[in-house]
Amino acid sequence: MNEPLIVLDGVWKTYDAGAVAVDALRGIDLTIEAGDYVAIMGPSGSGKSTLMHIMGCLDTPSRGTYRLAGEDVGRLSSGRLAELRNRFIGFVFQNFNLLPRATVLRNVELPLLYGGVEAGERRRRARAMLDMVGLADRARHLPAELSGGQRQRAAIARALVMEPRMLLADEPTGNLDQTTGAEVMDVFDALNAIGQTVIIVTHDATVASHARRVLQIVDGRIHSDEARAA
Repeated sequence: MNEPLIVLDGVWKTYDAGAVAVDALRGIDLTIEAGDYVAIMGPSGSGKSTLMHIMGCLDTPSRGTYRLAGEDVGRLSSGRLAELRNRFIGFVFQNFNLLPRATVLRNVELPLLYGGVEAGERRRRARAMLDMVGLADRARHLPAELSGGQRQRAAIARALVMEPRMLLADEPTGNLDQTTGAEVMDVFDALNAIGQTVIIVTHDATVASHARRVLQIVDGRIHSDEARAA
């Protein structure tokens, strides 16, 4: 049988806050299969962002183990961790994080540039991703010339261009109005429908309703794990 994409076993994350140690995560057990569509919800300070950082290989557990595609993340060198992160994970953030003076096409190409991909292939793959998210006609525009929803779709295209095993999105509709946010969620829905693993951290129940599985994090623990009909 294929191994799950994500397995967290007894994961704790403790931060040193001077004289006091703060447990952001407290014994998280979690399995996510390839192709899942998961929303992670919780109040401010619940640990949901810490959980996302660990799943995204931006941080490592203090205790317990995290296996990504079969590899124990806690045992990896920083170089191997960066390689795994670049190869397996696409990130989408609330603030888009697009370079303001680079065209949309150039922004989408950047991960490929850092990955050493040849210029013609970079251009081809970036254009294909922009076409996928409905922005082929905006390739030569600067981010300031796009609407908020278009900027987020460009960010999704950039996250996809390295063909990651999963997308991790942190409050992806947080800076968008309700209608535009719904359009962005339609993109995630379509990506998951063709097999892309999607994990979204959100405080918005409407956003979470798009997922097929909703985790509630409270005080660093999984309070509930609800599967929803497709």
